[in-house]
Amino acid sequence: MSKQVRVRFAPSPTGPLHIGGVRTALFNYLFAKKNSGTFYLRIEDTDQNRFVPGAEAYIMEALEWLGIAPDETIGKNEKFAPYRQSERKHLYKEYADQLINSNWAYYAFDTAEALDAYRKADEEQGKTFIYNHTNREKLDTSLVISQDETARRIAAGEHYVIRFKTPVDETLHLHDIIRGDVKFETRLLDDKVLFKSDGMPTYHLANIVDDHLMETSHVIRGEEWLPSMPLHVLLYRAFGWEAPEFAHLPLILKPIGNGKLSKRDGDKLGFPVFPLEWKSEEGISSGYREKGFFPEAVINFLALLGWNDGTDKELYTLEELVDAFDLSRVHKAGAKFDPEKNKWFNHQYLIKQNNEDLAKSFAPILESKGFTIDKNQLTKIVSLIKERAHFVSEFWDLSDFFFVAPTAYDEKASKNWKAETPALMQELISVLEEITDFTSVNIETLVKDWMTKNEIGMGKVMQPFRLSLVGALKGPHLFDIVELIGKEETIKRLQKAIETL
Repeated sequence: MSKQVRVRFAPSPTGPLHIGGVRTALFNYLFAKKNSGTFYLRIEDTDQNRFVPGAEAYIMEALEWLGIAPDETIGKNEKFAPYRQSERKHLYKEYADQLINSNWAYYAFDTAEALDAYRKADEEQGKTFIYNHTNREKLDTSLVISQDETARRIAAGEHYVIRFKTPVDETLHLHDIIRGDVKFETRLLDDKVLFKSDGMPTYHLANIVDDHLMETSHVIRGEEWLPSMPLHVLLYRAFGWEAPEFAHLPLILKPIGNGKLSKRDGDKLGFPVFPLEWKSEEGISSGYREKGFFPEAVINFLALLGWNDGTDKELYTLEELVDAFDLSRVHKAGAKFDPEKNKWFNHQYLIKQNNEDLAKSFAPILESKGFTIDKNQLTKIVSLIKERAHFVSEFWDLSDFFFVAPTAYDEKASKNWKAETPALMQELISVLEEITDFTSVNIETLVKDWMTKNEIGMGKVMQPFRLSLVGALKGPHLFDIVELIGKEETIKRLQKAIETL
């Protein structure tokens, strides 16, 4: 790649960061790292009406938690400061004026009421009102009033906007890294607003000016921005600047039905659509972090939404993703979100975790239930149950029998408790009482020796034995449970089962 790669993630702080935005940030990050480039974060807060306090900090915290923090942003390596658009607003008027002076833009004084009337009039005739070359010279613009009159009205404080003067009849042949060659007819485009009389630019002008001044080499963004590509390319032409390369990522689709994944889908089906929990007046929206997902698992499943490296491989470290990533392998079609598969990814990362670290995460859950346990013993318990868990929050349900004797017995499993079972369990107690080396392997050897010697079938002992200790036919290796709860507790539970069942 000939030019220095500089890519950006440029969200608006209008609320929590959607998982689709996270995927956009991730693909920018991977592309930058793959090409020894720079990934920077710019906050696009020009729309002050939609600004939400706390959203900017949330975005930064989310990227940090996921391990894809930007190389440059507010307060970090500020090579092209400021990185907050509201602090750059002094720049945009100069560029808006430049477009006016070069006849690429014009002033428009139309009121909202006047435009509404035009829309309604067109609707009555079965037409759609588009503010462009078909009517811009009939409307209240600097294209039809004199320069002096325009200046007078601006000086008098009249509200105005600056609109882009889209070429009348041109076919734009553009290239998108993901979608290939795309074609746009300028006669179908509207003259977008670039600047408002309150001194604030719209997204389109600010975005182009900042991408140029911050030396952005590639614009990697969501598919919803594809219709803006012709305007943006034309703006680069109008300024006489070289345009970056564009890549428009596919949508993340609902798990069920059609359309783009939304917060409503998450609420309805019970999964997060935000990386971190978000609290607002409307309530609390859950996040992947608080649900117990590992950041590595979130990164892994997001990377495979719309991209693969051409193999069946599913599990990647961040370093492996950087190594394998190629924009040309991003799909054009939308990617269906699969909450169950995402849980599978988390399970894969959970079982790879160090048992001691998992025990530390599990300890507060136990403490909240009134239990404190030796660190080594807890680590051993975790090692026995983690293969069955998707999240640390599931550990209690998978291990409660290590801490609390069963108070009830699974009805279906209780059918294994036959007429001869109490006598066999009493004999088993006698065997256990004689064992001095109370370790899993030794207990298993001696109990099985007793069964073999007395020609007792495995099922006649092992199932009632497990039922007595656990209350159901579940859990890890039976003799590991016996060792961990100890001789006294094992015998006590057997006696209780004899009395109860």
